[in-house]
Amino acid sequence: MTPRHDPLGSVVEHDGIPRRIPLIQDMTLADFPAEIGLFPLDEALLLPHGKLPLNVFEPRYVALVEDALREGRMIGMIQPRERRGMVVSDDSHGDPDDNPPLYSVGCIGRITSMTERADGTYGITLTGLARFRLLREAGLRRGYRVARIDVSGFAADLTDPEEEVVYDRERLLESLRRFCAQQGLSTQWEALHEMDDATLLVMLPMICPFATAEKQALLESGSLAERANTLRMLLEMAGHEPDEGASPS
Repeated sequence: MTPRHDPLGSVVEHDGIPRRIPLIQDMTLADFPAEIGLFPLDEALLLPHGKLPLNVFEPRYVALVEDALREGRMIGMIQPRERRGMVVSDDSHGDPDDNPPLYSVGCIGRITSMTERADGTYGITLTGLARFRLLREAGLRRGYRVARIDVSGFAADLTDPEEEVVYDRERLLESLRRFCAQQGLSTQWEALHEMDDATLLVMLPMICPFATAEKQALLESGSLAERANTLRMLLEMAGHEPDEGASPS
């Protein structure tokens, strides 16, 4: 049943009990905030419909999680840009002069699992909702960065993934096999072969050990077919340069 809203904006289900937070499958563009707290993290890719586990221990990002739990449980995952040929990690400890520049596109994740530890840190899982375009930063809030965002250009992210994706699945998996062999990596091939296309094209880009720019190219792909082709090219290029110590999980 399609949810309806009361005058205060609460989502009211058919049994009359209000929900402050709509079910993920019922979310529309109207449910996304104009401003969101940012979690800049290089080489960390969250895609719509994907799940990203995070270990949250820095005080400012503990504050971000606490605030998100009160405000729709949404966090903006975004990558710092490369600068002078290097990826600049977001370790400025709240100094706006040291905050690295960010890519213009990120992904909104909703906290769908959380563990609070005795030391006050969190283990959370974000479920990807929709990509967003960063319009401008709006300063700091309790140490973390806040930005004005626009989700309207990514409305398709809220729909179910395409059932049939036009791409060369066998060639993609063969590229992955060569990449893993050259890099000395292992993976669960039987599980991969059993995945439907939509799941495969969300899971593989998120776990493959690519650099920040390559992860961003996958995030900004316009369709699943485009993402599949980008992923295959990245696998084929990266397969020639072994990177010891990194492996898909």
